[in-house]
Amino acid sequence: MLRKILIATAVALVILMIIISQRPDTFRLSRSTLVQAPPDRVFSQVNDFHLWDAWSPWAKLDPNSKATFEGAPSGKGSVFKWSGNDKVGEGRQEIIESQPPSRILIKLDFIKPFAATNQTEFTFQPEAGGTRVTWTMSGHNNFIAKAFSIFMDCEKMVGPDFEKGLANLKALVESQH
Repeated sequence: MLRKILIATAVALVILMIIISQRPDTFRLSRSTLVQAPPDRVFSQVNDFHLWDAWSPWAKLDPNSKATFEGAPSGKGSVFKWSGNDKVGEGRQEIIESQPPSRILIKLDFIKPFAATNQTEFTFQPEAGGTRVTWTMSGHNNFIAKAFSIFMDCEKMVGPDFEKGLANLKALVESQH
């Protein structure tokens, strides 16, 4: 009987490993909104990490979190590090490309609760009546991330945060008329 249980467990583990290995190697999620302001006004809010507290969906999740800034005051070379509770974790982000007023590329390194390196991109496209702001995050799924994706959907976890952040950014910039 014990032998049958061990064989069944081994078969189940092999099947689970096959399922996990077949999950996508990469992920990409994106949200956008139309802000009633010119691209340069919206761009300036994202290009300076010091201004993120006013619109970031994660800024108020841990009032005791610690934030530090390094490198350039804004734009390429600007670095933001944070450390907080389980809701915000710990990480670092650096603007690696800044093309005013159309595009910002950020290297995003998570340290806690799990280690991961992703890329975040903001684009600012002029559109009738304002600027189409698109916030995209993409990255590589290692084996652990693939296993995690079976039970937790990144799109459902992070997508609403992007929507909230973009709504906050829109309200902030539009109130500055």
